[in-house]
Amino acid sequence: MPLDKTGIAKRIAKEVKDGYYVNLGIGIPTLVANYVPSGLNVEFQSENGVLGMGPFPYEGEEDADVINAGKQTITTMPGASFFDSAMSFGMIRGQHVDLTILGAMEVSEAGDIANWKIPGKMVKGMGGAMDLVASAENIIVAMMHVNKAGESKLLKKCSLPLTGVKCVKKIVTELAVLEVTDQGFKLLERAPGVSVEHIVASTEGKLIIEGEIPEMDI
Repeated sequence: MPLDKTGIAKRIAKEVKDGYYVNLGIGIPTLVANYVPSGLNVEFQSENGVLGMGPFPYEGEEDADVINAGKQTITTMPGASFFDSAMSFGMIRGQHVDLTILGAMEVSEAGDIANWKIPGKMVKGMGGAMDLVASAENIIVAMMHVNKAGESKLLKKCSLPLTGVKCVKKIVTELAVLEVTDQGFKLLERAPGVSVEHIVASTEGKLIIEGEIPEMDI
């Protein structure tokens, strides 16, 4: 069966390494902090000015003054710090963030990402996404493989306004784990019970399949 959003977050959490500074985007990426393997020393950064975010708080333990960039209440870890947005974006633009995990509406086979605006719909702004994709060395996208109409969101070319060009390294969807290469999307893993044929039918962009594709270990 395809993964749910929690399953996607659990799989991405396996990409987080000890000592990493990580920025989590709005949506599915915010769930990743809940599933980082125990024993890892990881610092989560939020562009609204927090370093040292922890998991979401339990119901009744929320503090309305402690939020992430998506205005969700969060917890903080021992030693966490708070600072202004200028300092936060200095960290991002100075390439001090090791891994950025973002949601997306579309990703192209070249690694372009569109995640900030749908023409004709109100948008409050692009947030820190453009700075993150322009500065980060390692960008993983957490997204649904297809939209509600069943149409692929992994495309030959993005149709929505771009957030960044040729920047995405890896994508984790409800169906698969894919790496962006010079030749297109390379299929690395498939969700438990999901066939390669299903992934092929759900991917508009060029899909590279080499050998037996293992199931995700989550």
